[in-house]
Amino acid sequence: MRSVRGWSARRELEGRGWLRGAPPPLWVRVLPVALLVAVSVATLVTPHARDLGFLLGAIPPLSVLSYGPLATGVLGVGVVVALNVPATHLNRPGNTDLLTIVFVAALSVFVSYVRSHRDAQLDAEREIGEAVQRAVMPPLPARVGNVGCTGFYRAAQDGTLVGGDFFDVRAGPYGVRAVMGDVRGHGLSAVATVVSLLGAFREAVLDQPDLEYVAARMDRRLAVDAAGVPNGELFATGVLLEFSADGRAVRVVACGHPAPVLLDGERALEVTVAPGPPLGLALVGVEPPKEVTVALGPGDLLFLASDGVWEARARDGGDAFYPLPARLAALSCGPGSAWAELPGLVWQDLDRLSYEVRDDVTMLVLAPDPPPGGPAPRRDPSPKG
Repeated sequence: MRSVRGWSARRELEGRGWLRGAPPPLWVRVLPVALLVAVSVATLVTPHARDLGFLLGAIPPLSVLSYGPLATGVLGVGVVVALNVPATHLNRPGNTDLLTIVFVAALSVFVSYVRSHRDAQLDAEREIGEAVQRAVMPPLPARVGNVGCTGFYRAAQDGTLVGGDFFDVRAGPYGVRAVMGDVRGHGLSAVATVVSLLGAFREAVLDQPDLEYVAARMDRRLAVDAAGVPNGELFATGVLLEFSADGRAVRVVACGHPAPVLLDGERALEVTVAPGPPLGLALVGVEPPKEVTVALGPGDLLFLASDGVWEARARDGGDAFYPLPARLAALSCGPGSAWAELPGLVWQDLDRLSYEVRDDVTMLVLAPDPPPGGPAPRRDPSPKG
């Protein structure tokens, strides 16, 4: 299964309000035509329905919501014709009433023309923005080296595809490496920082032999960028992973970011890491992040999530956070729950259990190829050495 990125998850945004870019619902498009037909038929059936004629004045403005200037003009002409057909008993309004409806119809055509041109411009700008944001975070391949991967990205700011979260998986001379991070803030204001950090990660993957040095390269990049920020408060949390060539181990460096969750058969346990400070802070007296190594067995998965998932709160007003490891254990054991479907299942679970998400939501599942040989014994996801 291909990855589920923010632009795929855009369908979630379209249901939030058609006035903010999504097409109007069918009933809005049908309403002007249905109203014209209903009033005309009613007045043909009985002369007592002529009091409904005032409803025809609403048809041109309603048409503006769904139709272009040509269709709006056609509906406006239909209203004028209906008012002047003797059989409808609506041909009795005074000249002032008829002129008012003609004026409203003409004004509606003009408004529809302006709206259509504005929508075309917004569509062009949206396509450009999406192309730029896709260039920042291109679609994640289904496999990188010996690691299967799938992800989910949903920006907190409506209408954007990239926010303050980021992730990537890259193969290099030192193995397959992955990163997930969360920069300070969210929305379009954080995209520049995301670009810098992803660029530093992709470059370091190629020439840094140790995962700790990859984190140091990203930290330096952020520190340099922070020099141009007025308040100097530019930082990001991150977690980096490196898989061994045989898939039996993963090395983890955590920089203030939630640790990965290891799915081992029926269990889902948070990996024990040596927590380090966030990237870009350079705290005096604080040790830099240390790499830990976790053993992997056949079929083991690693699930990474951002604060948007870990810190989702129940909508009933309670202080409880979303119990991600416990829910992963339940979801991964469900019928037909393939590992590539886990991010989508977690997203649906958040909604089903009424948890409120207030930040960017990012999820990443990494599935290394099982090594040859028999199954490994169960173990705790604790670092070696």
